[in-house]
Amino acid sequence: MRGTGPGAITPDGCAVECYAQLRARDEPELIHGAVTENASILELGAGTGRITHPLVALGHRVVAVDESPDMLEHVKQAEVVCCPIEVLDLRRRFDAVVLMSFLIEIPDDDLMRAFLRTCRNHVHEDGCVILERHRPGWHDTVEPGEFVDDLGRTIRWRDISRPADGLLVMTVDYESDSARWTHSFMTRRLDDDRLASELSAADLEIDTFLSPDRRWVRAIPARRCDHDD
Repeated sequence: MRGTGPGAITPDGCAVECYAQLRARDEPELIHGAVTENASILELGAGTGRITHPLVALGHRVVAVDESPDMLEHVKQAEVVCCPIEVLDLRRRFDAVVLMSFLIEIPDDDLMRAFLRTCRNHVHEDGCVILERHRPGWHDTVEPGEFVDDLGRTIRWRDISRPADGLLVMTVDYESDSARWTHSFMTRRLDDDRLASELSAADLEIDTFLSPDRRWVRAIPARRCDHDD
């Protein structure tokens, strides 16, 4: 991500100032409804705490993980860990592990699978993993467009291309009165069958979809059936 104003840029190219302005929508309540009361939550890719802070306010004990120390400087009232997701090893388990912001759809398969291993290694056997992906069909149908968010910023997506089956490349502009940020990225479609397969390889399985559009997924450690001989 590049911008017209000053500010720190994360290792993956995101402008910290831009992310610090974002506000939670219905995500905290959705997560809250999918986990136990007063849950211990490991939030992977927490950024500046857009979701962290509401989860803490809802009574959860959150550990916020991000590879950017500049992002984590904005996180308050939660334990923070500065580390890439793929190599995280806290030697602790949590009631819930959250991987949102479409990180599961990263086009690097090895990295995506490392993310899932991190999720599995940190969740209790009776806990859950909450994933956010784009709704099924989005990669094949999204077209250029724009809208004005609740902060008065114009958000525009453009330069959309599909270089291969399941892959999408696009650029997103964020414009306010004082600054403009531009972020170009590639994402890979993760349909239900592929998701189930990748979860199974990580010793996880789909428990339920948390939203009607199947964008939010609740996974659990794979059930094992023990049979007596």
